Amino acid sequence: MYNQYFAGTVDVTEIVLYLFFGFFLLLVLYLLREGRREGFPLEHDVTGALESTPGGLFPSTPKTFNLPNGSKLVKPDDSRDTHATQFKRTAPWAGSPIEPDGNPLSAGIGPGAYAMRADKPDMTNHGTTRLAPLRLATDYSIDKKDPDLRGFALVGLDGSSAGVINDIWVDRAEFLVRYLEVDVTPEGGAAKHVLVPMTMCVVQKNLKRVRLDAVLGNQVAGAPTLANPDQVTLLEEEKITGYFGAGYLYSTPARSEPLI
Repeated sequence: MYNQYFAGTVDVTEIVLYLFFGFFLLLVLYLLREGRREGFPLEHDVTGALESTPGGLFPSTPKTFNLPNGSKLVKPDDSRDTHATQFKRTAPWAGSPIEPDGNPLSAGIGPGAYAMRADKPDMTNHGTTRLAPLRLATDYSIDKKDPDLRGFALVGLDGSSAGVINDIWVDRAEFLVRYLEVDVTPEGGAAKHVLVPMTMCVVQKNLKRVRLDAVLGNQVAGAPTLANPDQVTLLEEEKITGYFGAGYLYSTPARSEPLI
C-alpha cells in the first residue's frame, strides 16, 4: 500500500487528525459561549459583587429565542436572580456552608431551592392550561381500576392528618396525575387549599388515605397557595415543589443529621 504524501511527511491521515482536533476545539469554545447565556457574570459568594468573565472568546453574544406563545426572549440580558432566600452562613469566608434562617421549608435553599420561572401557566398546543383540576377538565376521569382519591385523607410522614383531598389535578399533555388538592382549612378559619405533588405520595387504598412522605402532617398547611384557585403557574409549581422537597432534609431534625 502506497502512502499519499502532500508535502514532505504530511499525509492524508495526519491532515484528517489535525482537522478533527481543530473541529473539536471550536466545538468546545462554542459550547462554553452557549453555556454563558444565563447565570453570568458570576457573583462573589459573600459580597455579591459581579466578577468579570475571563477571555474575549467566552462571553455569549445576544441571541433571540422565539417562544411558542409568539413572544421573544433575548439572552443574555444581564438579569440577576433576585428572589428572596432565608439563610445564614456557618462561616464568614466564601464557599462556607449555609443553613436555613427561619422556616427551613420555605427558605429556598438546598433541596428547597427553586428557579424564578415565568409566573404564567404551562399551556398545551391547543391553547388550554396543561394542568387542571378534574372539576374543570371534565373530559378526563379516573380509571375504574384505580381508586378515586377525592374524599381520602392526607397524612404526613408521621401519620398525623393534614387535611382532606377534594380534587385531583391532571396533566392534559401526559395523561397523569400531577397534584392532589388538599383542603387544609383550619377550624373556624378561612378556606385554604394547597397542592401536593403526587410523586411524593403513597396511596393506601385499604385505609382510604394518602401518605405524604415529604413533611409532617402539621406542615402541609404552610405550603404555598395559588393566586388563582383554578390554575397553577410555572413559578407556583417551583415554589410548591421546593417547599415539599425541602421536607426531605428539614421536616424533622433527624433528617438533617448524619446517619452515623
